[in-house]
Amino acid sequence: MGALSRAESRHPLLPALAAQGFGIVAVGLPTLVFFPSLLQQAMLLAMLQGGIAAIMARALQAPSWWLVIHIVFMPLVVGVRALDLPAWTWPTGLILLLLVFWRTDRGQVPLYLSSRECVESVLPLLPSRPCRVIDLGCGDGALLRRLARARPDSRFVGVEHAPLPWLWAWLAGRSLPNLKIVWGSFWSLPLDGYDLVYAYLSPAPMSRLWAKATAEMSPGALLVSNSFAVPERMADSRIAVSDRAMTYFYVYRPAGLAV
Repeated sequence: MGALSRAESRHPLLPALAAQGFGIVAVGLPTLVFFPSLLQQAMLLAMLQGGIAAIMARALQAPSWWLVIHIVFMPLVVGVRALDLPAWTWPTGLILLLLVFWRTDRGQVPLYLSSRECVESVLPLLPSRPCRVIDLGCGDGALLRRLARARPDSRFVGVEHAPLPWLWAWLAGRSLPNLKIVWGSFWSLPLDGYDLVYAYLSPAPMSRLWAKATAEMSPGALLVSNSFAVPERMADSRIAVSDRAMTYFYVYRPAGLAV
């Protein structure tokens, strides 16, 4: 299937729906037939369903962050229902989630935010001369704002496709003349002309990102991936970030390398 693996190319909602459905059937059917009295224990059943759904998702090779979603989804539904909230809170909550996470189901990239300590690890990687940096999926833009303040001689661009994080990043960065926040998909933006490309994505799109980087990045430019390595590619260096998450940067020089 070319550079993309089979797991990367399939729609991520399909295994998610399959896992949730399996969990509902695996818990609901025996309960209805053999243990109807347990129907009064909604939270217990929800926790069982979440655990079984996570196990099934693991068997279907879903990304690890989906496992957490499966575990907490049904208990959250039961818990929120017990609060007896007004009807309007449900569509409002759904809209807010959509504005924050947008098409995470398609891009397979959840909202990750870089730690403050990441700034101190990125700064030494920048050339001493004025340079250009782009953050692919910049979230709330905090990393770029700190970099822009530390390097007023350089230009920084952040790309974010989720509306609410983009709006936050754009508003918070308006006072910085060397920072630009763009709304949209970074896949449509060329990477040539940037001295450093920063990405904090997920394992799923890394092969595709590598193909884009090798085709577009300028000679000598660095691709810095927070936490996620390019499959089957040895990083030029690996940098430990002194944060609570024990983050690692994987640093590559993709220009001129074959896909």
